[in-house]
Amino acid sequence: MKKTLIYIADDEVNICNIIKSFLVKEGYEVETFHDGQSILEAFEHRAADMLIIDIMMPMVDGYSVCAAVRKQSSVPIIIVSAKDTEPDKIAGLTLGSDDYMTKPFSPMELVARVKSIFRRIELDKSSSHRTSTIQVADVVLDAETKQAWHGNLEIPLTSMEFSLLLYLINNKDRPVSRGELLDKIWGFENEVETRATDDVVKRLRKKLGDFGAQLKIETVWGFGFKLANKN
Repeated sequence: MKKTLIYIADDEVNICNIIKSFLVKEGYEVETFHDGQSILEAFEHRAADMLIIDIMMPMVDGYSVCAAVRKQSSVPIIIVSAKDTEPDKIAGLTLGSDDYMTKPFSPMELVARVKSIFRRIELDKSSSHRTSTIQVADVVLDAETKQAWHGNLEIPLTSMEFSLLLYLINNKDRPVSRGELLDKIWGFENEVETRATDDVVKRLRKKLGDFGAQLKIETVWGFGFKLANKN
């Protein structure tokens, strides 16, 4: 069976080696790089199934790597960085990363996040065989191709954004808690301290708004989110 390939890029060699050792132990194939240009060249030659990248790297930084990869692929991207301010995280997530972890971090938590992303992708694949296109308000989602449309315009969503929006649409008649989203979309079975749901919802709102969509994601304060049509 072909192993899942993960690329890691960080100018700190020790961090690369630590992450690699934990992921290899889980059965993944892993290659490491120490600058942004190298991982981009490797990805052009052989696309990986996931990228784990630092922000501050020589030659090409992590933000630029993320933006360049997103122009051609929806492969999952996890940013691991010492830059822990809210603007840094929002910048990384806005550029299309699926998750953002700040250093220092637990290698076991990183492995859990990696596994949860791949688990979600597999669930999406299985559900796509049962679900055709879905339309809510003026937005159409195709679960098989993982594309979203507003009229004739495609709304460019990452895999994580698409999965979250599809889950909200499939549960549009009720509020969905943050905990449920973390469980069903990220695969975190226990409560995890993360703003991942809020960050992805923020990106979704902006993209839906940019395209003039009538679909609105409302915040249910202290609980989660719910879909609604704009008046």
